[in-house]
Amino acid sequence: MFCSGCRCRAALWGCDVEALTSLAYGFSVAATPFNLMLALVGAALGTAIGALPGIGPINAIVLLLPFCFSLNLPPESALIMLAGLYYGSGYGGRISSILLNIPGDPGLAMTTIDGYPLAQQGRGAAALAISGIGSFIGGTLTVVLLTFLAVPLARLAVSFGPSEYVALMVMSFALLSTMGGGRMAKTWAAIAVGLLLAMVGIDGGSGVERFTFGSLELLGGIDFTTLTIGLFAVSEILVVVEGLRTGKVAEFSGGERLRTPEVIRCLPAMLRSTGIGFFAGILPGTGAAVASALAYTAEKRISDRGTFGKGDMRGLAAPETADNAAQTASMVPMLALGIPGSGTTAVLLGALLLYSITPGPLLFTQRPEIAWGLIASMYIGNVMLLVLNLPLVGLFARLLLVPYWILFPAILALSYAGVYAATNSAFELVLTTIIGVIAYGMRKLEVPLIPLLIAFVLERLLEDNLRRALSLSDGSPVILFTSPFAIVFWLLAALVVLLPLIAPRFRARVRDLSEGEES
Repeated sequence: MFCSGCRCRAALWGCDVEALTSLAYGFSVAATPFNLMLALVGAALGTAIGALPGIGPINAIVLLLPFCFSLNLPPESALIMLAGLYYGSGYGGRISSILLNIPGDPGLAMTTIDGYPLAQQGRGAAALAISGIGSFIGGTLTVVLLTFLAVPLARLAVSFGPSEYVALMVMSFALLSTMGGGRMAKTWAAIAVGLLLAMVGIDGGSGVERFTFGSLELLGGIDFTTLTIGLFAVSEILVVVEGLRTGKVAEFSGGERLRTPEVIRCLPAMLRSTGIGFFAGILPGTGAAVASALAYTAEKRISDRGTFGKGDMRGLAAPETADNAAQTASMVPMLALGIPGSGTTAVLLGALLLYSITPGPLLFTQRPEIAWGLIASMYIGNVMLLVLNLPLVGLFARLLLVPYWILFPAILALSYAGVYAATNSAFELVLTTIIGVIAYGMRKLEVPLIPLLIAFVLERLLEDNLRRALSLSDGSPVILFTSPFAIVFWLLAALVVLLPLIAPRFRARVRDLSEGEES
């Protein structure tokens, strides 16, 4: 008879073997010539688009999503290309951050602190090289963790009933509410707007029209492509044009190259930042911006603070590694639970829905070519990006010299062409403009857009599970609070919402007591 420890080790070994077998199958899908070409095209386009200031990963995917759908690509091929765009644009975003001191994405704000000073010192090439190596290490190690954690999480999620899923999504919304910092009310307002927009059209359960205002065009609901391009591409162009600022591109050729001892010195920082990025990335609402800030702060405390902010390689490697690790880790809840970990994975989730594929734990058994093909493509994509970026970074950097008066009209035209290609409707073009103007107003009011998008994507899953749970209990909401997992999710949601409200009062009370004791 085996001891319990032996049985546990055997179970773990079995999980590892299963994961490796499934990964091998994923490579057989991702390594076909057609999918390799799509991964390369996605990585190259993502790097080129990401290098442009203000575009970012989410806009890169939003711009290309309608074309993937209109070209009738197989879902696994479309997702492989979009994933290449995703992490390719993350690589590209560091170019404008380091050479122009303009972050291509909020997650890259910390990159400028030490990256731009290095570029000003004539070490732009070295800065771009260490950031590329850090991104490769963070992304690859996180994909390894994803490989072995996705299936156990998916198996756990398979046991979830409708009440657990309702509680899980409420907890996700609670975590999202922390995105706004001290603007929790605005974040909840964005979530509410996203849920309401997703309800437009004919209710799938009752057949009742909702929020159509008598419009035949709205009977089918708001198209996902229309929403995302309006929310991000159109509003982003309006914001960038309004506050247009340019900077002198720092020198990236010549200068002292990256030395091997510098890479070795940065390795501990990269490993620590990978862990920080992974755990930040799997939580909905935290994302790459939080991960890179945490990694930079932690590394500054561990290392010599005097050199940080003046061109320290570790100060550049830490946030870059954490940023890419968080981007990859946000795939974990999307694949295993069907819950997007970031705005960009919400777009990828929407891409699956466009193909009538329900993301979540059953994806690994019902459509393994999609789940494991995507995971395998991440290994391939990270290698492609390292090979592309180290020798060709100068070519991508020249995109920063494209005049804005050429760039932004071209992006706007591409956006509207994508909407029309996906919907074949002039009404959707008008709706895209309306959504873009509203999103621009929300940005001016500092209302975050990503919670709106995630709520829009999750509404159908939330509504279906809520309806199913209430039908099982004859309309009694008590069923939502009976499962142990559901209770844990509800408690965590309450803690996340109440803690920011209680903590300041608690700190003030402690401060008053300490001052009273001193007096």
